[in-house]
Amino acid sequence: MNFFSQIFSNKVLGISIFACFLAQFIKMFTGKEKFIQFSRLFTSGGMPSSHSSFVTSLATLVGIERGFNSTDFAIVTVFALIIMYDASGVRRAVGKQAAILNQILDDFHHKKHIEQKRLKELIGHTPKEVIFGAILGIITAIVFV
Repeated sequence: MNFFSQIFSNKVLGISIFACFLAQFIKMFTGKEKFIQFSRLFTSGGMPSSHSSFVTSLATLVGIERGFNSTDFAIVTVFALIIMYDASGVRRAVGKQAAILNQILDDFHHKKHIEQKRLKELIGHTPKEVIFGAILGIITAIVFV
């Protein structure tokens, strides 16, 4: 089997990617607005966390295939926990900073016109969004294994 056919036949990778896309799809329906937002398919942040869904699906599948007491599962789980911590901590803080900077820009714009693009505020995740993404990833892995 060649390199590309091995990648495309990797069930663990395929299901994990599907879990990520499933979370992105669900985001279209979970925004603050009362309508479907197709643009949320391609944005970070929001409910559920596609990062959490992706990595917990991967960890769950590795645990099922290699054993939950394996070194492989331990490595993937540490990786998943770091990703989820980053999604709810560092990236969330960046989003809050963007909101403050946008407010400063708004205040400044009332006095003088400046060409400046608004910063993206929905970058990170709340702990709730990370947990729901993680649950979605685990369920997706179990259903499709």
